[in-house]
Amino acid sequence: MTRVLKIGGRPQADPTLAGFIAEAWDALSGAMVIVHGGGDDVTALQTSLGLNTHFIDGKRVTTAQDVELVRMALSGTANKRLVSALVREGVRAVGLSGEDASLIAATPVDSARMGHVGTPQRINSSLLLHLLDGGYLPVVSPVSRNIGHELGPALNVNADDAAAAIAIAIEAEELLIVSDVAGVMLEDGAQSLLTAAEAKSLIKDSRVSGGMSAKLMAAVLAVEGGVPRVRIADLSGIKDRDRGTRIQRSAE
Repeated sequence: MTRVLKIGGRPQADPTLAGFIAEAWDALSGAMVIVHGGGDDVTALQTSLGLNTHFIDGKRVTTAQDVELVRMALSGTANKRLVSALVREGVRAVGLSGEDASLIAATPVDSARMGHVGTPQRINSSLLLHLLDGGYLPVVSPVSRNIGHELGPALNVNADDAAAAIAIAIEAEELLIVSDVAGVMLEDGAQSLLTAAEAKSLIKDSRVSGGMSAKLMAAVLAVEGGVPRVRIADLSGIKDRDRGTRIQRSAE
């Protein structure tokens, strides 16, 4: 079974993360891809330079200056920190960005509102499969190559969207979006199951917002793209396959 794990920025701060991933990697005989975020790293860098942050629907508005900061924080600091932690656990982890070998080729979403933010159009799945065949764990920063050139060579792609696109492209059996909460939280607590239609309704009615809205949108994209198992869970969901909120195409 091939799994794609998207690791949010806050779970990356958990000292047990690398061990959890290493166990999952060993159990799957190397059939796994990691995609990571790192929004707190980006925000900290922006703040240190006196810049403001702004989000729309849980996605970071990104100026031309911000793109360079996103590259530094995600493809640099966050990526290498996670790779280093995994290597210490004995995992043959290889850090990549979406720009490398055009791993993630993207186009702008809405440059008037979002700036240098992209949506994935093509995934270089052969690169990922080549690394997996060689026994390496790809660890992917979602900073992506801009197919066009009107906004420069790179676009900031939301990590949830990047993970969904990769899961579809490599025909993964599972996409697990690892968050800092136990799943999709509503008034009656964490939800165990949502259909794609229910997830869309929650977003439309603003019953979820911000980062969870972005996660749900990516989960729906993956489900509708053919990924058979999609979950949003906390760190324990890496080991416990029944933990978190499962999103599926329709009611069973």
